[in-house]
Amino acid sequence: MMMWSNFFMHEEDRRRRAHGARKARMTPEHEGKIKLALLLTSVGATLAVLAVGTEFWVELNTYRDNGSAVCDAAHLGLWKMCTKRLWQADVPAGRDTCGPAELPGEANCTYFKFFTTGEDAHIFQRTTKKEVNMAAAVIAVLGLAVMALGCLCIIMVLSKGAEFLLRVGAICFGLSGLLLLVSLEVFRHSVQALLQGVSPEPPPSPALTYEYSWSLGCGVGAGLVLILGSGSFFLLTLPPWPWGSLCPKWGHRAT
Repeated sequence: MMMWSNFFMHEEDRRRRAHGARKARMTPEHEGKIKLALLLTSVGATLAVLAVGTEFWVELNTYRDNGSAVCDAAHLGLWKMCTKRLWQADVPAGRDTCGPAELPGEANCTYFKFFTTGEDAHIFQRTTKKEVNMAAAVIAVLGLAVMALGCLCIIMVLSKGAEFLLRVGAICFGLSGLLLLVSLEVFRHSVQALLQGVSPEPPPSPALTYEYSWSLGCGVGAGLVLILGSGSFFLLTLPPWPWGSLCPKWGHRAT
């Protein structure tokens, strides 16, 4: 028993020394740069979660000149759509269409059924193209998953000193940003397919206009910030010597 206890004590001591050596190789300046890049990517991560979780990606507006005191508008995202009946008096003067959708009114929000039962959604006598909508949602979720993996890699770098994961985290953040931008483009095609999917059955489909809203803007910002954060992590993985010829003072200080 004494032999095994000594063996485990020596093994634990060896691991502690190895861990301390790994941590010692990371200078406080380098660790500070990693934390600064992580702060940048955390902004992109927050915008990405906000964009994917909200339904203000696009607003659909009918025209006001319908001879009624109310008009209809709608806004939708990856998971849910909301139709709203607004009072004409609340619509800003000089606006030809109903909206914006943030105005108070009678709202009816429902989740898309094509994620559960496979049914298409119908908005203003128009039918969604579920395959395109589902593709946009799946790509966005995949982007969030890759982003979470990148965050885990950087946390391991800071907590365990595993600097080889810095490059892996950079790849994850860059791929996440690209996936979010691809999801936005696929969603744009789903909006075009919705506007063209006019139902031939009565009543006639109302004329519509559309405008992209703040959730989609958050998605664009998130994709760009994540790609910028990826580039920052990649720069931190480069050795200092290639820059010595361009910046002699900086290269001398780095050595």
